[in-house]
Amino acid sequence: MMSDDAPLNDQNLIILGRVTGLYGVRGWVKVFSDTDPREGISDYSEWLLKCQHGWQRIAVESGRKQGKNVVVKLAGIDDRDMAATLSGCEIAVTRDQFAAVKPGEYYWIDLEGLKVVTTDGVELGIVDHLFETGANDVLVVREENSEARERLVPYVPGEVVTEVDLDGGQMTVDWDPEF
Repeated sequence: MMSDDAPLNDQNLIILGRVTGLYGVRGWVKVFSDTDPREGISDYSEWLLKCQHGWQRIAVESGRKQGKNVVVKLAGIDDRDMAATLSGCEIAVTRDQFAAVKPGEYYWIDLEGLKVVTTDGVELGIVDHLFETGANDVLVVREENSEARERLVPYVPGEVVTEVDLDGGQMTVDWDPEF
């Protein structure tokens, strides 16, 4: 594994998945990936793995989709026993490793935490997370002072979502606050 003098902490990292098992005898591992497409997790040249002893940097040598799984070969992990030590480790990258997006496109991680207000100025809460449906993505908006109240708002840019201001930390939606 690679090491680096720069301190790593959970606030600077974005979790993309975890090592779930072994693949073969030459050090390959199976991974669960939250990326879209799933095999996109292997496109990052370096991962940060959180195992028993904290975060460690490791280079990605190769990766591919294998049936319903994603399998990856990591630098310095050359046999099944070495790979077994990584089982259960979280996989993260730093935000600056993400590819640039086109104007008007956003990574979900960039939308999480934004304040959501209606076009009439009514505050609905904060984007807690998003999830996919067959038709469109959905914002889960939680009221700032309440764990109980949450709204599901379709993420439909130009219709429901009228403005995203990342610098200002706010998203404007055309949405009835009663929903």
